[in-house]
Amino acid sequence: MKTTSKFKWLLVTFIGIALFLGLLIPSYQWMKSNVKDARVIHNSRLSPVIFIPGSSATQNRFDDLVKELNSGKARHSLLKITVQTSGKLKISGRVSSRDLQPFIVVGFENNKDGYNNIKKQAEWFNTAMDYLIAHYHFNNFSGIGHSNGGLIYTDYLEKYFDSTTLKINQLMTIGTPYNFSEKNIHNKTQMLNDFIDAKSSLPKNLTVYSIAGTEDYNDDGIVPIQSVQAGKYIYQNQVKHYTEVTVTGSQSGHSDLPQNKQIVQLIEEYILKPNQVKLKKKVI
Repeated sequence: MKTTSKFKWLLVTFIGIALFLGLLIPSYQWMKSNVKDARVIHNSRLSPVIFIPGSSATQNRFDDLVKELNSGKARHSLLKITVQTSGKLKISGRVSSRDLQPFIVVGFENNKDGYNNIKKQAEWFNTAMDYLIAHYHFNNFSGIGHSNGGLIYTDYLEKYFDSTTLKINQLMTIGTPYNFSEKNIHNKTQMLNDFIDAKSSLPKNLTVYSIAGTEDYNDDGIVPIQSVQAGKYIYQNQVKHYTEVTVTGSQSGHSDLPQNKQIVQLIEEYILKPNQVKLKKKVI
């Protein structure tokens, strides 16, 4: 009798454990699935601002600008990526779980000047974008490119950007030499001609701001204003809006432009605020 009672007790215990596990495992799977779904929903609300520095500049190029933009009420997390020549990504920083408008800087191990390098960097930038989209699942973003960063963005948008799966809201190029060092628009470089030839591939719903700096009303110390203005031959009448802005005075030299107080205000007004309003509507 004792053996029978013990067996019954073990049987009941075993059945109890089995029932408990039977309930626990589906609950765990349900919770895991819900957490995953919540992350996907959160990430789909992301609208990052993605920066590309110019030649000879690293992923740290925009540190002062980020500090300036983060000095107000809105705080943006910062992720930095360096694309190596092998295509591998070196990543530092992070995207905060609560930040719907993070800052992401994409730099390149080979950050040299020249049209051939710009085409390679556009391809490497596409590699970084593939990683970012797969990892964070966002479907829209805004771009800021300083100097050759604007050229990399232009090549990327014409060759690699897929408007059926991704939207770029605004693009701001700062001191971008669309015709390199040429002052005469009649002397178009091969790069400018190529950009013009492929301009029909640009996303039609894009808003572009082309910012030029002038120390002496002719150039910013490096890039002629005529070269910056050549961007209109690429973007005008191809995108939704194209606007040229010229800043002068202090911090209007080429290397100082990303920290220029006027440009910081333009970024806040035309890049950050419109998307902050969209994000609030999405959260509601």
